[in-house]
Amino acid sequence: MRTKQVNLLITLVAVALFSFSCFCIYKITQTIAQKADILNKNETVSNTFEDLKFFFPHIRKEGRIYPDVIIGKGKTGVSFALGISTVNRGNYSYLKQTLTSVVSRMTLSEEKDSVVIVSVADSNEDYLHSVVKMITRKFKRQVRSGSLEVISIPAFLYSSMLNAKHLAEASQKLASWQTKQVLDFCILMLYAQPKAKYYLQLEDDIIAKEMYFTKITDFVGNISSNNWFFIEFSMLGFIGKLFRSEDLTHFVRFFLMFYKEKPIDWLLNDIFQVKVCDTGEDLGNCTKRKKQIRIRYKPSLFQHVGIHSSFPGKEQYEKDVYY
Repeated sequence: MRTKQVNLLITLVAVALFSFSCFCIYKITQTIAQKADILNKNETVSNTFEDLKFFFPHIRKEGRIYPDVIIGKGKTGVSFALGISTVNRGNYSYLKQTLTSVVSRMTLSEEKDSVVIVSVADSNEDYLHSVVKMITRKFKRQVRSGSLEVISIPAFLYSSMLNAKHLAEASQKLASWQTKQVLDFCILMLYAQPKAKYYLQLEDDIIAKEMYFTKITDFVGNISSNNWFFIEFSMLGFIGKLFRSEDLTHFVRFFLMFYKEKPIDWLLNDIFQVKVCDTGEDLGNCTKRKKQIRIRYKPSLFQHVGIHSSFPGKEQYEKDVYY
C-alpha cells in the first residue's frame, strides 16, 4: 500500500515539474516575442525619423534621430495621441492653462485610452526645466500613469540658419520662425505616430470645451464614410486637426518638401490641391470633393486664448468665431 502511495506521489511530482517546465518555456518564448516586437517597433520608428536626413543634409552625420524623452512611460496602443508643441514666450505662458483644460475635461476611461505629449521645441534649458517642474507638480496622476509625456527636440535637428537670433531683418526672422514651427510639428507627429490610432494636433495656448474628448470620440465613431482625410475640430490655423496616425508620414513628407515656403496650416490647404484636384478641373467640382474628405465639426471644440505669440514681440487676438 505504501509503495503505491509513493509511486502516486512520484507521478504527481513529475507531472507538476513537467507542467512548470512547460509554463517556463511558454513565458520565456512570450518574453522573447515581446522583446522582438518592441525592437521591430523601435526600428520602424527610428526608420521614420531617418527620413529627416533626406531633407536635412546637416544631420546625415548624426546617429539615431529621435527626441529626448524627459517624462514618459512609453504608453502605446491607445486610441488618441494629443500633441502640444511649446516654446518659451518670455514672461508669458499659457501652457498650464492649456494642459489643465485638456486633461481635466477627460473622463478617467478617456485618459486611460489616450496620451498627451508636450514637445518642448526650445533650446533654452531653463524653459525645459520649468515645464517639467510645472507638469510633475500639477499633473502627478497623469505622469504616474504614463498618460502625459514630455519630450525635448535635440538642438542638432535644426540647422544654424533657423536660429532667428542671427537674422537681422524682421521678415527673415518671421520666415525662420515659421520654418522652425513646421519642423516642430513634423517631429512631434512622427514621435506620436506609433502610439495611437488617431493623432490630434493642439497648440500651447488654447482651451478645450467641456466634454470635448467625448464629442470627438462619438463623432469619429459615427462617421459613415471612412474616406476622410482629416477632421477639423477648430477652424483656426493648425489647432484641433485630427489625423489617422497611419497617414501622418504622408503629411509630414509633404510638409518637409515645402517647409520653407509657407506656414503649416497653408501647406495643409495645399495638400488638398495636390491630392484632390485634377489638372484643369473646374474649381467647383474640386471644392465639393474637398468637403467630403475634409470634415469640419461645428461648433469648434477649441479656442485660441494666447495674445502674446511665440514669435517675439508679436501680439495676436484671433478667435474662432465658431467656438
